[in-house]
Amino acid sequence: MTSAVTTDNSARPGYGQLLRTPGALGFVLPGFAARLPFGMLTISILLLVQHTTGSYGSAGIVAAVTGVSMALSAPLMGIFTDRLGQSAVLVPVVLAHSAAVSGLAALALLGAPVWALALAAIPAGASVPQVGPMVRARWAARLEGSPLLPTAAAFESVTDEFTFVVGPVLATALCTGVHPAAGLVTEATLTLLGGLLFAARRATQPKPHAPSANGEKRAFALSFPGLRVLIFAFLGIGAVFGGMQVSLAAFSNEIGNPGANGLLYGVFAAGNMIAGIAMGAVAWKIGPRRRLIVGYIGLTAAASVLWAAHSMILLGALGLVVGLFIAPALITGYTMVEQLVPANARTEAFTWLTGSIAFGQAIAVTLAGRLTDAHGSSYGFLVPMAATALALTTLLALRGKLAPKAPSRIVSASEPAASAAAPATASATAPVAASVATAGPNASAPAARNRVNERGMGHRVPVTVD
Repeated sequence: MTSAVTTDNSARPGYGQLLRTPGALGFVLPGFAARLPFGMLTISILLLVQHTTGSYGSAGIVAAVTGVSMALSAPLMGIFTDRLGQSAVLVPVVLAHSAAVSGLAALALLGAPVWALALAAIPAGASVPQVGPMVRARWAARLEGSPLLPTAAAFESVTDEFTFVVGPVLATALCTGVHPAAGLVTEATLTLLGGLLFAARRATQPKPHAPSANGEKRAFALSFPGLRVLIFAFLGIGAVFGGMQVSLAAFSNEIGNPGANGLLYGVFAAGNMIAGIAMGAVAWKIGPRRRLIVGYIGLTAAASVLWAAHSMILLGALGLVVGLFIAPALITGYTMVEQLVPANARTEAFTWLTGSIAFGQAIAVTLAGRLTDAHGSSYGFLVPMAATALALTTLLALRGKLAPKAPSRIVSASEPAASAAAPATASATAPVAASVATAGPNASAPAARNRVNERGMGHRVPVTVD
């Protein structure tokens, strides 16, 4: 069981102060090594299978199976982690994942048919460790009641961005510059070593809890409509990642310069990282719902003109703009979870969002692969255009579902009524301390400054002006 860390509330919260939190580097560094492969898996499979089969369509099918398998298993992994503890889940998962990915790479190099590669992709995707939500849970345990909670949330959001964009660049460089299987080999190695090191840091792990241990009813994240809207929005973001990976690789081959793929994706990554760092540094005065919609409008507009780029310079410039708009949508969506999902379902909620990105990526690489094979890279770029437009339409139509809701607390019959009312006198920072993953860039001001509404006995609900 971990204890909260006492911090100097008079100090200005910052990344340096955050990383000086006792025990932080012990889980941040191995956690980063274990989650970086998340961004390497799909593109590594895509490039290896395309090399061995000569077809982007076949490569897209195998990559899609991996993504769908991961998307379906991620929420279950989150539930088991809450109940059994991080090490109990993580150790067997990283061992299984390394073995599954190694088997998939071996089958591809031996020239196995596509159906065999697709079957091997199922365990490779299902065993992807959900390290990101685990790191967020550790920050929450270490910083309960601390003003560093919003800083930690921004730091984790930027780390996620780094994973999503730098992982594919590294995998592309390995697959095109070293060996077609080098990306998968590195992915499996980093997952194994980073995962085992992360699991070994038991002192900072949150205590596992059973659903009925304190009479509190287990809430399932998918039952909250706001999260379902975010899941759909994240499908569009995943489609951008998947469509860009396939189409940039195909474009580089069309111009006779396969190595340009890494450069083009690197420019896209640079835009993403610049915007991600800025998102964590700005104290936003507008609500997260509006930020999400505005960011998504920009992302949709930028993705809608990729198909018209027929030169490397123009495509690089447009890729940079697309990257600049991904970060506001992605980071804001993650930070909205605190307002939409109660604390006892947030780990599961984050795995749904992570899985949604993987699923959108999987569908995009399949469709973009087939379009690219048949008509060229320009048609592959139509996939992120269509996906973001559809997701934006959904966001606009269902934006009311993204309004903050009061979390429901189920009190057991044996719990005294006085204890149910106790939270009404608690500090206004208590809801924020429930989970670091849910504090966003707009939460940089102390929670005590937020206005609150009383809703029934025992509820103090932060109000966000949107």
